[in-house]
Amino acid sequence: MPLAGEIMKKDVITVSPEMTVEELGRLFIEKNISGAPVIDANGGLYGIVTENDLVSRDKRLHIPTLLRLFDAYIALEPPSRIEKEIRKMSARTVGEICSRDILTVKEDTPMEDVATIMAEKRINLVPVTKAGRLVGIIGRHEVIGAAGGEQPS
Repeated sequence: MPLAGEIMKKDVITVSPEMTVEELGRLFIEKNISGAPVIDANGGLYGIVTENDLVSRDKRLHIPTLLRLFDAYIALEPPSRIEKEIRKMSARTVGEICSRDILTVKEDTPMEDVATIMAEKRINLVPVTKAGRLVGIIGRHEVIGAAGGEQPS
């Protein structure tokens, strides 16, 4: 079974939290990528941003369902979810739309574990880190290629 370090892409396109959403969209189109790690000024992994984050900016705002109980109205969804949606819809920078809760793997993580993380957590990109620094990235393409015996590029 291949390890993460053997199948990861080492030439990773990264972005900064200060990059504008418009610049990010152009980068995704120009480089034909679906996501990128977000790296802070100190070189640390800040987050990850994907096409889905960009698409989420243009969706309709979901108005929560309210339950009327006696004379009170109770929202059936937490207010924090609505606030999060509004923040993403009005975001101007990558730092405002990227996911900060990131799952990473180490170079010696078996491909099977990477595939399990992707499937169970429904994520498409998994950063590979060494001593807290980004050393590569694994997308679904790399996992599928490795499963089929393809050598990484």
